[in-house]
Amino acid sequence: MGGSRVLIIGGTGYIGRHVTNASLAQGHPTFLLVREITPSNPEKAQLLESFTSKGATLVQGSIDDHASLVAALKKVDVVISTLGAPQIADQFNLIKAIKEVGTIKRFFPSEFGNDVDKHHAVEPMKSMFDLKIKLRRTIEAEGIPHTYVVPHCFAGYFLTNLAQLGLAAPPRDKIVIYGDGTTKAVYMKEEDIGTFTIKAVDDPRTLNKTLYLKPPANTISTNDLVALWEAKIGKTLEKVYLSEEQVLKLLQDTPFPGTFMVSIFHTIYVKGDQTNFQIGPDGVEASALYPDVKYTTVEEYISAFV
Repeated sequence: MGGSRVLIIGGTGYIGRHVTNASLAQGHPTFLLVREITPSNPEKAQLLESFTSKGATLVQGSIDDHASLVAALKKVDVVISTLGAPQIADQFNLIKAIKEVGTIKRFFPSEFGNDVDKHHAVEPMKSMFDLKIKLRRTIEAEGIPHTYVVPHCFAGYFLTNLAQLGLAAPPRDKIVIYGDGTTKAVYMKEEDIGTFTIKAVDDPRTLNKTLYLKPPANTISTNDLVALWEAKIGKTLEKVYLSEEQVLKLLQDTPFPGTFMVSIFHTIYVKGDQTNFQIGPDGVEASALYPDVKYTTVEEYISAFV
């Protein structure tokens, strides 16, 4: 085993499980903060068993129990939070514990989406992005060494149905396109997000930077994405383009929690928040830093649905 000792918080979650697998695969001593060592949820229990069989260590504790957090942090060098939206604010507890322990070499807060410092989001996403900004500024003000991971779109959320609400597979007849379809977005397979995140753990080039996952092969406009899909299925889809005004109207008419997806579509496809800026000196791009990582391209990903 080599490399920093890594504590993952939210390690059985949607993105956390991929970060955990990557940490184990890359040989890091890997610790998982868990409320229960043997959870009653069978799927979670099975997942934890698979992690421990690969060498993970389970540490009992919780994000809202300061003493257990401090005890867990004392075992490791690096902390990665992959907590979901409802628990984003709980990370202020984590910042407090990291400050108290004083030996954490790197903190990766739960980001795993758009670069919140560059957002033009409307509600309900605006509040969550603003909260993440507040967390970033707190981490920086406290002088905590950090890396922010910005992978943009999860392929499992956006490519499996080409961003169509209520569909479980890409459409074969008609597609709704948010905006004019020329705005580029970035799509990353969840396993690859885990791999790139862990690659950054001990890399001095990612210290106090934003790590953008933005490979050229995965940065594509909706129109080009639809054309790629049409070529694969040998059929032209009927296209319905929604103006910004229509997207905002759809947002008003969509019942919660669907509003989250529509407001995300607005920020990505209408405002272009994933590609309307250049990466500055405070950021680095993952596929350029780690050319050895064989990631799944958009074309490879959607081929599975043909």
